Amino acid sequence: MTSCAPLDGIRVFELGSSVAAPYGAWVLAELGAEVIKVEKPGDGDDARQWGPPFWHGTGAMFHAYNRDKKSITVNLRDVNECARLRKLIIKSADVVIQNMRPGKAEELGLGPEELVAEKPTLIYSNFGAFGSKGPYKDRPGYDPLMQAFGGIMSTTGEEGRPPVRVGTSIIDMGTGLWSVIGIVSAIRERELTNKGGIVDSSLYETCVAWMTSHAAAYHAGGNIPGKFGSGIRSIVPYQAYECNDGYLIIAGGNDNLFKRLCRVLGRPEWVDDERFKSNPDRVTNRDALNEMMIPIIKEQPRSHWQNALDDAGVPNAPIQDTAEMDAHPQTQALEIIQESPDKSVKVIGLPLSFDGERPPFRMRAPELGQHNDEIFGELD
Repeated sequence: MTSCAPLDGIRVFELGSSVAAPYGAWVLAELGAEVIKVEKPGDGDDARQWGPPFWHGTGAMFHAYNRDKKSITVNLRDVNECARLRKLIIKSADVVIQNMRPGKAEELGLGPEELVAEKPTLIYSNFGAFGSKGPYKDRPGYDPLMQAFGGIMSTTGEEGRPPVRVGTSIIDMGTGLWSVIGIVSAIRERELTNKGGIVDSSLYETCVAWMTSHAAAYHAGGNIPGKFGSGIRSIVPYQAYECNDGYLIIAGGNDNLFKRLCRVLGRPEWVDDERFKSNPDRVTNRDALNEMMIPIIKEQPRSHWQNALDDAGVPNAPIQDTAEMDAHPQTQALEIIQESPDKSVKVIGLPLSFDGERPPFRMRAPELGQHNDEIFGELD
């Protein structure tokens, strides 16, 4: 592979807002596709107003999900403007991504079946909330709703405490990633058959998919998975422990690692304790083991345990905040945090490299309608 822009030459129209579709379209842009973001006149994508903080008068989150794109404005309530957009899509689009409310694209004459029928080579990535069938297929949805409805909130946080949402919009971003997998697969299929098609993804299906290990445990054992805080249902010890200056994740994922951990903690006799001889034993006796570990670990700072655990080969990591993550030498070495060419915006780049080269930050998120003349000029 000689280029870090493998999708160069692919034109994508993004009829999307908020996070899910824009995130998927951003990934395609970083892979080299020309992504044209279609926005409403006046305010544009709602995410432009999500803030503070702001860069150049636009929400930082918008910059994170919309760099390296072009922006055009279309009043979708205007029949003539909608027809002009449709003409442009038929003429030049390889891919359309949309996450409008259910049924809206069809009302506008921009639905997947209609466009693909007129342009058989078109690949149409159709985002839904609850999926394309079933009693909830016409309901709208958002990331926290899906984390609740799809079960993730039931397994996140600590037992006996109020429900908490995973801090990152994993459902929105995950659906964007699934759409990219579908689109890239459809591009490959089109190379073989010269036919496009419709790629369906939804927030709810993404959430259910992230529940895979919990669902497997439920179907295998019949028990409803609970909350384990920073830990995990099926491995012990495998969670955050409080040191005297912060928290440290310790991952004793097998019997050998547990043996090494016991030596570091100065308790080699725990290895022969019938309660802790195997991982299933430790899972059964989770509370007893943690009650013994917690006071020992709390006596020393994180650095003490990090050094000792590293020397013993026991996986561990401090819980870092955003600033600590950003400044860490490992993060810096990867150069995954990228600045815009004018040095005014700093965001995280694509977590992929091609032959050692990460796709570069080519341009910051566009101004609203910045590329109207360029793109619509193609129809003149």
